[in-house]
Amino acid sequence: MKITKHQWPLLIISGQFNMPNDEGFRLNELVHELEEVQQCSVIPSFTYEDAKEIFISRADIGVVVVDWDLPEEDDHELMSAQELITFMRGRNKTVPILLLTDRLETEDIPVDVLKKINGYLWKTADTIEFLSGRIETHLLEYIKSVYPKFFGMLVKYSEEYKYAWHTPGHMGGEGFLRSPAGVALFKFFGENTMRSDLSISVPELGSLLDHEGVVGDAEKFSAHVFGADYTYYILNGTSNVNQVIWRSQVLPEDIAFVDRNCHKSLNYAMVITNAFPIYMIPRRNKRGIIGPVRLSEFSPETIAKKIRDSKLIPEKLKKNLPKMSALTNSTYDGVCYNVVNIKKELERSVANLHFDEAWYAYARFHPMYKNHFGMSDDDNANHPPIFCSHSTHKLLTAFSQASMLHIKNGSSVKINPDEFNESYMMHGSTSPQYSMIASLDVATKMMHDNGQVMFNDMIVEAIQLRKKVVSLLNDLRAEDSNDWFFGMWQPKTVVINGKEHRFENVEAEVLAATQSAWVMSKNNSWHGFDDMEDDYAMLDPIKLTFTTPGIDDEGNMADEGIPAGIVTNYLIDKGIVCEKTDYYSFLLLHSLGTTKGKQGTLLAELFKFKELYDRNAPLREVFPELTSAYPEAYGNVGLKTHCNDIHKYFKDHKLLESMQKAFQVIPDQVMRPAEAYHKVVGKQVEYVELKDMMNRVPAVMVVPYPPGIPIIMGGEILNEKAKPIFDYLQKRQDFENIFPGYQSDIHGVERIEKNGKKYFRTMCIKQ
Repeated sequence: MKITKHQWPLLIISGQFNMPNDEGFRLNELVHELEEVQQCSVIPSFTYEDAKEIFISRADIGVVVVDWDLPEEDDHELMSAQELITFMRGRNKTVPILLLTDRLETEDIPVDVLKKINGYLWKTADTIEFLSGRIETHLLEYIKSVYPKFFGMLVKYSEEYKYAWHTPGHMGGEGFLRSPAGVALFKFFGENTMRSDLSISVPELGSLLDHEGVVGDAEKFSAHVFGADYTYYILNGTSNVNQVIWRSQVLPEDIAFVDRNCHKSLNYAMVITNAFPIYMIPRRNKRGIIGPVRLSEFSPETIAKKIRDSKLIPEKLKKNLPKMSALTNSTYDGVCYNVVNIKKELERSVANLHFDEAWYAYARFHPMYKNHFGMSDDDNANHPPIFCSHSTHKLLTAFSQASMLHIKNGSSVKINPDEFNESYMMHGSTSPQYSMIASLDVATKMMHDNGQVMFNDMIVEAIQLRKKVVSLLNDLRAEDSNDWFFGMWQPKTVVINGKEHRFENVEAEVLAATQSAWVMSKNNSWHGFDDMEDDYAMLDPIKLTFTTPGIDDEGNMADEGIPAGIVTNYLIDKGIVCEKTDYYSFLLLHSLGTTKGKQGTLLAELFKFKELYDRNAPLREVFPELTSAYPEAYGNVGLKTHCNDIHKYFKDHKLLESMQKAFQVIPDQVMRPAEAYHKVVGKQVEYVELKDMMNRVPAVMVVPYPPGIPIIMGGEILNEKAKPIFDYLQKRQDFENIFPGYQSDIHGVERIEKNGKKYFRTMCIKQ
């Protein structure tokens, strides 16, 4: 389907629609001319307030026509034309705004308005045909400006209906029409999708591997928008971004300084590059939430000590600086680092800085995140090259797997694009998916055009939800001090203009404009992390970590509790999918696609869960599939009883305490991760059951969910030092046998069944 001007409606604001006077007659004539002759679509609005609401809800408005003076009978207007124009221009810098007025009235129009409009339409002096033509001209120019370079060229090429004699084999969709299954796919995705699925043989669209033509222009535009010197489009996920970065800089025998809370793709990067790893250890609070690495971990003295203490790094290499550091920013739960402060430490002891910002690509586009992202602008005159990984598809608007790699040159060390591109080409495909490139191009244009407006809306809406959850709990407790509801991991009090306020009592717009309200400190210890440094880490307002009853901020376990996994299983059954589930918390991401309807549905289902819990509803009513699969275990159990049975297991077996101990241990390294992988390739591995794993060396990383970070890496030994890891895995194994149906993901662990019980086993190096 070809995109036409009819799909970009004209918003006309006037009180004269259907009025029995000359202005009303001419206005209706104008609408008729636009719709019937120019084939445009028109949205009428009778008041400035209505127009404001329409403008907020419609991003497809092509032209705005504002009647400067509504009739006197409409003097009930709460908003003036000037206020409306200022508001619209604040949300959209480029949409044409035309004033509908008389020549004599122009003397009364303020200069501030003149700066914000694109022209006048004289109510009576010009013909209807002329007025409609003027409006159409502005509309066509605006539509043309909406398309960024690559996407615009892709649309243009697709609309030329060329005969393709090149790959892909379906050739614009024609190939699918030869089979019923193909026809079904063609009808589902539509002809535009097929015609824009093109081959690298199309010269008009440039070369992704050479970064030339319009695709090169798109990458350069993204670099400008995201504050980088170079930006590269990566079409097979941010996991591959990390591989490209590391392969471009790190060699065997190099030392890498890696966040233990890193994505597994960075661990695989160490495998690919054969690096020697040393680790940063993140903090955890008593709830098990992962916090920031201590700032002291980045000091040259600490890094030098970690290298000296390594039993793996040869003595001849121990005076070398790490070639690469890799830090996760932000964490899953939204802990964001002050990157400026970290750079001041690491610049003295690391050759390259890598910030894995997969979940944080939006940070540059709102003042809330100032100084807390890798491409931050600062006055530091002496920093090494900086690399950032962005999953543009996660919380911006690119298609799945479409990511960006950003580079900022060092103060003295510059990245050579030709050299870097060798690593890029090693990991890139010669058959790129052009719609993915277009989605990166468009995601960039969206952020360039009105990124701050979009994200301010999103932050305010996320804060409103946070405040609502707290207010609901307060209301319930006002009636019954022992009542309960879900909580939020966030400040309980904030300081605004020097005065302390309850979080829920501060306007959402104020909290969205006050970064200090979200910055963690020792003095306001709501976060639960010990010895928090000043001006070092903050909570991202759009990462919503809900807490469940059963444990307090000090880690004290109550007699009754609600494990978060039970809540999220319930929500999944209701069509609400959470991002991450811990023992007593679960994470939801408030993104550009979150609506008030989603918020309302979430709160309604949480209240429904509360009602089911409070009356101890039979599990067969709440989880019919679970009770059907395991009738002996759960057939006669109520929801409240079930929650407290699992909670009691966690409490009696000190599962959270065991997890804390396990993740504070960095096991002894017997070999590099790469060497352990080589054992896998060489078939020098065997499966070993958990009960026999003491003093064995896993060949693969073991990653329990929660929390989703490696508990042991391939090549590390499960000796007495690492006994807390063994104990934690043993408790997880026992739990799954006591509570069937609650098998959680543990990457690197397989389960075997013997005599009706499940046992963990892991691939280990053969002895």
